[in-house]
Amino acid sequence: MSKHQFQTEVTQLLDLMIHSLYSNKEIFLRELVSNASDALDKLNYLTLTDEKYKALSYVPRIDIAINKEAKTLTLSDSGIGMNEEDLVENLGTIAKSGTKSFLQNLSGDKKKDSSLIGQFGVGFYSAFMVANKIEVVSRKAGEEKAYMWSSTAGAEYDISEVSKENHGTSITLYLKDDEDEFLEFYRIQNVIKKYSNHIQFPIFMDKEVKEYDDEGKEKSTEIKNEQINKASALWTVAKSQIKPEEYKDFYQQISHDSTDPLLWSHTKAEGTFEYTTLFYIPSTPPMDLFRMDYKPGVKLYVKRVFITDDEKELLPTYLRFVKGIIDAEDLPLNVSREILQQNRVLETIKKASVKKILSELKSLKEKDAEKYLEFYKNFGRVIKEGLYNDWDNKEALLELVLFKSSKREGLVSLKEYKEAMKEEQKSIYYITGENEKLLRNSPLIEQFKAKDIEVLLLDEEVDAIVFPMVGEYDKTPIKPVNNSDIDEEIKEDKAKVEEDEKTYKEILVKMKEILKDDAKDVKISSRLSDSPSCLVYDKNDPDFQMQQMLKQMGQDNLPTVKPILEINPEHEIFKKLGAKSDLLELNDIAFLLLDQAKLQEGMKIEDTAAFAKRLNRFIAKAL
Repeated sequence: MSKHQFQTEVTQLLDLMIHSLYSNKEIFLRELVSNASDALDKLNYLTLTDEKYKALSYVPRIDIAINKEAKTLTLSDSGIGMNEEDLVENLGTIAKSGTKSFLQNLSGDKKKDSSLIGQFGVGFYSAFMVANKIEVVSRKAGEEKAYMWSSTAGAEYDISEVSKENHGTSITLYLKDDEDEFLEFYRIQNVIKKYSNHIQFPIFMDKEVKEYDDEGKEKSTEIKNEQINKASALWTVAKSQIKPEEYKDFYQQISHDSTDPLLWSHTKAEGTFEYTTLFYIPSTPPMDLFRMDYKPGVKLYVKRVFITDDEKELLPTYLRFVKGIIDAEDLPLNVSREILQQNRVLETIKKASVKKILSELKSLKEKDAEKYLEFYKNFGRVIKEGLYNDWDNKEALLELVLFKSSKREGLVSLKEYKEAMKEEQKSIYYITGENEKLLRNSPLIEQFKAKDIEVLLLDEEVDAIVFPMVGEYDKTPIKPVNNSDIDEEIKEDKAKVEEDEKTYKEILVKMKEILKDDAKDVKISSRLSDSPSCLVYDKNDPDFQMQQMLKQMGQDNLPTVKPILEINPEHEIFKKLGAKSDLLELNDIAFLLLDQAKLQEGMKIEDTAAFAKRLNRFIAKAL
């Protein structure tokens, strides 16, 4: 026997399981059955595709046994099995994506923390909610040696060599004193029917069948081995024969999520290629949604044979929150990952699946706005990513995105924005930044407010990358308000602008010289009503938000992009400044206008000491 230390994350997770107050403890059985099904799937695939296993004779099944005297519950499968190395890797460490973020969310409050269990697929370790000791006996298919893993959920576990007649795994739970309910046949049967009815392998359990005489006295007791699940893959059943509760239960089985899905779509395609898909939109976001090593939510089957649940190419990255099944009829069983990524059949299925999912989301948006807002709150940011790289579905995605607005409460769609556009308005306008309050009070939208023109407020990081690439919606240009050519669209009195440019020509020339290292140009603005200045960017230059995003993406060698400083000729500062020739004063004013414009856009001032000195000179002068 050899002793091993649990990985730190496992110890934390086990502590949560042992002291769990989670009310839905029965999910441990769902998790163990799901693992057994995965083991059978893997062996089933190998017997069809790997010469080493093709001669292997076995009956794929799962067995559950109760021992009331010993207070044990045992779940066995005839799947791929594990050797010593597998036991250490699978039961001693956690490689699952999102585990660390799950543990980081733990507050130390057992009651609060236990509510997270439903959001995180805790798998094998959930059995410690009901057991104070677990033994796992396993023999890997094609190998002679068998091993037993055992633990009481402390800081360590034991592994020893044992004998086992056949390949597969048996897990024995030594139940806690107050968990006798899981020693009853009907309790187990109900849990299996609820969560695992559509596991495609049969689950068997011994049942006591008693006979009584005419007087009601027990005459005999017979033990019958009974199958307690349907063992039919849900997606192969006709939609008309599936109840909503069955769809929900199947979702919980494949997603390890204890909440109901927001919606689902079940499609059977016949024609050039035959395939079936069953997709779910979760009601809560997975914890690894924004992790590079996220776990894909879609499983691939070929003719009901499980192929993979780790292929990120089955759906585009921006649909990584979707859970479900793709079952193709026209792929070879021994399809490799390389073939998967280049396969014409799978590419056709992928394109059709994306269109179907987006269509279902559009339908939800039109029929149930409240439910769609719930979806968008969780996944809207991810949907926007599709606008960056899925040009085939750009129009469909633009129908799904929602925005905050300078004119109304709540979120608005591009369709709603366009329907409310003023007759003379040429474009859809937006402003990007990280702070909604700053955006609402930005000098850049003062003139838009004055003219009652709506501006979309884009305050998520992804917006700065995505929306400059969108270009237009329904043949209407989409433009940022900090673009230098917007002035031409919102000018009302060109003669007035020309007159102001003549009036302030000397000041503009001097300010441009003063700020030559910091600003690309200094010019009269048409977009300001109250503020003295603002920053805009040449239409060919990335703005501040775009520059920040590019740096976060690792592009540190970007050339310096200078903004354009626009000034408000109607502001009191310029009315009083006139054609003053005091260069020191004008120097201070130029830099103060530039720096305050930066602050209003959420930018940092590089030389804060110089800013403070200039400001103090003006305060002293005012006093």
